[in-house]
Amino acid sequence: MYKFFINRPIVAMVISIITVIIGLVTLLGLPIAQFPKIIPPEIFIQANYVGADAQTIEQSVATPIEQQMSGVDNMNYMYSVNANNGLMRMYVNFDVKTDANIDHMLTQLRSPSRRRFCSLRFFHPMAPGTRGSWPITPTSI
Repeated sequence: MYKFFINRPIVAMVISIITVIIGLVTLLGLPIAQFPKIIPPEIFIQANYVGADAQTIEQSVATPIEQQMSGVDNMNYMYSVNANNGLMRMYVNFDVKTDANIDHMLTQLRSPSRRRFCSLRFFHPMAPGTRGSWPITPTSI
């Protein structure tokens, strides 16, 4: 049987193209509700420390927040990006099976309470009716 397709490669290509086209047509016919939730919830924390460089932000803002966030339930990982213009962005990634609103609440409860030198803003990745992130609660730390 395989010799037939070796001797006639055009037939093999036509069959594979037809298979791909049938697969795409059936994929477009699936309802969206059938697809599983595969994007993990991610909370975005932004802090602004005016006049600080990246190393100062890392030592005085990012490290204390990372230490507080290390025990949040169902957290996979977190990372932060510090800039020389005084901006710190931290991303806290959670398990796929968790609710993003609960994750956001747990993240806010773990944040350090008050400091005067910077402002902290939480962003939720899936805002209803918008694209991208949106600020939830600006608080000061």
